[in-house]
Amino acid sequence: MMHFVADDGQSIRVQVTGNGPPLVMLHGWTASHEEWQMFVKALAAHHRLFLWDARGHGDPVLPTETPATLQRMARDVHQMLEYFALTDVTLVGHSMGALTAWEYIRQFGTGKLTRLCVIDQSPKLLTDSNWACGIYGAFNAERAARFLQALRNDFIETVLQLSAHGLNARARQTYDQDTRGWQRERVRLAKLMPAPLTEIWESLTQADLRDVLPKVTIPSLVIHGAESNFYPLQTAEFLRAHLPDAVLHIYDNTDHCPHLWQPTRFVRDLLAFAKADAV
Repeated sequence: MMHFVADDGQSIRVQVTGNGPPLVMLHGWTASHEEWQMFVKALAAHHRLFLWDARGHGDPVLPTETPATLQRMARDVHQMLEYFALTDVTLVGHSMGALTAWEYIRQFGTGKLTRLCVIDQSPKLLTDSNWACGIYGAFNAERAARFLQALRNDFIETVLQLSAHGLNARARQTYDQDTRGWQRERVRLAKLMPAPLTEIWESLTQADLRDVLPKVTIPSLVIHGAESNFYPLQTAEFLRAHLPDAVLHIYDNTDHCPHLWQPTRFVRDLLAFAKADAV
């Protein structure tokens, strides 16, 4: 792993490998660069990969003095691109990573980017009487406040229940059965520091990035899990309708991590999408 130092002195780890046009991949909340490891060999044959651990994330977690927020992570992305002198970037974001990418575009525009891929994410997590494309289609401010308190009381189980108690019936069933996958997740989450991750979560729920979408004038690839734990299909349709140049791929029989369930298809789709800018 390499490191760069952000302007607040925070050291941020980045895995750099491969050759070719730059491909920067931003992981989801509570995850790390490990999210992308099954794709490294296939993608690194065509691209120079930059896989970070966002501040507050990774194992071991590097402590951060600056409040960990979506806005700060977007500045970290900017400084990472500056540090490695990257241009013509294909930027990929899953879940929190997609929000980070949109916030980066809000702050810094698309000048260093050529393509954007977003995986199973809404531009606004909280729902209200005029917005049903957030978490579960029904996650209002009151419910968000209860969830935030639950994170502070029992971080590990609350994170698991966010996925388990959502729209995906298979997740609910396997959580109730306490299958090995959920047991492994408890072990993984126990290695993390709840405080910065809870801080980040709160900032994610405060974000509304719908106004950024029309400013994403570069081509966008939207990948959505047909059985997403969090977001109904109408969320993906909203993105396709409001991003100026977007194509939508629905991955059948997949949850909030469609790329992990169908890795071969994901690599094929992403390579074809990234290559198109060279035509």
